[in-house]
Amino acid sequence: MRIKKRTLTTTRIIMLGFFIGAMLGTVCLMLPISIREGSSLDFSDALFVSVSAICVTGLSTVNVGQTFSAFGQVILLLLIQFGGLGIVTFTTLLLLVLRRRITLSERILLQNAYNLDTLSGLVRLTVKIFKATLLIEGIGAVGYSLVFVPEYGLRGIWYGIFHAVSAFCNAGIDLLGKESFCAYADNVIINITTILLIIAGGLGFPVYWEIIRASGGHRTKAEGGYVRKLNIHARIVLVMTVLLITVGTVLTLVFEYDNPDTLGNMSWGNKLLAAAFQSVTLRTAGFATINQSLFRNASCLVYIIIMFIGGSPAGTAGGVKTVTVALLSASLMANIRGRKDVTIMHRRIADEYIRRCVAIVFFSFSALMVLTTALLFVQDGDFLDILYEMTSAIATVGLSRGITVELNFAGRMIVALAMYLGRIGPITLALAFNSSRSASDVSYADSRVIIG
Repeated sequence: MRIKKRTLTTTRIIMLGFFIGAMLGTVCLMLPISIREGSSLDFSDALFVSVSAICVTGLSTVNVGQTFSAFGQVILLLLIQFGGLGIVTFTTLLLLVLRRRITLSERILLQNAYNLDTLSGLVRLTVKIFKATLLIEGIGAVGYSLVFVPEYGLRGIWYGIFHAVSAFCNAGIDLLGKESFCAYADNVIINITTILLIIAGGLGFPVYWEIIRASGGHRTKAEGGYVRKLNIHARIVLVMTVLLITVGTVLTLVFEYDNPDTLGNMSWGNKLLAAAFQSVTLRTAGFATINQSLFRNASCLVYIIIMFIGGSPAGTAGGVKTVTVALLSASLMANIRGRKDVTIMHRRIADEYIRRCVAIVFFSFSALMVLTTALLFVQDGDFLDILYEMTSAIATVGLSRGITVELNFAGRMIVALAMYLGRIGPITLALAFNSSRSASDVSYADSRVIIG
């Protein structure tokens, strides 16, 4: 009898990589050297924090700064960096350090991970991504240190490095306590540094590659002058990023302008700064300058939608992604206008991309509903708080209305599963267990059904 060989596809490698990384992180965090003297950490807390770090989420059942020693914080930083760069990128960098030849199969893994159309220049791209990551995080660390060093002394340098990595990787894990950045709500340097790092991490690595390519390439004549041409993916990402940040900022100002618990007592400039920070951090970052439990219900509903959308593909952010929402919106407009083809920015979008977008949203929304129902069953709490928590987990955001520390064991495991599922993607998990490979597509006769 012939035994069917089970190969490790890209999706399985990603799934197993994050799982193994989370387990190793749990073991390392439970080591006595990782825990501050006088603090304690049980298995469920260690697992939860490890999953949160490697899945770049930011939810935590313990006070990170007070619980973990310097060694434990370094472990967390490595988990965050590993989770932000991704298993495929991290492995490729390790092979380059060891001076091992990158094989064709490994190049194909990189191609799939970055969702690119060519194998050309992938290793160089990986090196550029790593260098760009270090450069951006380094600049961010300097920005944070301008505030933290005068306040904490030499320890402020470590605070600057840790929070720069956490912000760029959209992790949202901080060393400042349960109030996150609330004490710095009016600090322009902290706010602007964090906002820029979050946006940079959330754009996605292929966008960097395209900006580098376009900036070094030829210029194309366009109406009104000369412009450097970006591909359709980069343009969609940039437009959607600006649109979502603007919408989130404006709606926060509208709903919270006179709320004395949030923006009400701030000056106009601080209101705008806090609203912009809140809108950006919803893009799967997890830092907060305002206690999330103080926002009005209308604001929280808007925030849940923005969190669910998340950042952009092949970056450090989570959610169903900006490009997915843009393509589905274009498909909706095509149906409303009775057009056969789906077009966006004067380009036709193939049907396979639309079907994939529908699958991503369906899988993600289904996972959100199932896991929210499970958490409601095992954990007492307000419905909005639990929905907010679960959306934050599955979109790898890290914002909470205060129930994370109150989770029981079953609740922690459900939220940890949501963070893991959100980082690898529900559709990735489904593909990982799909071993069937059809030799050819089978066509069936058309049929008519009633819709709507």
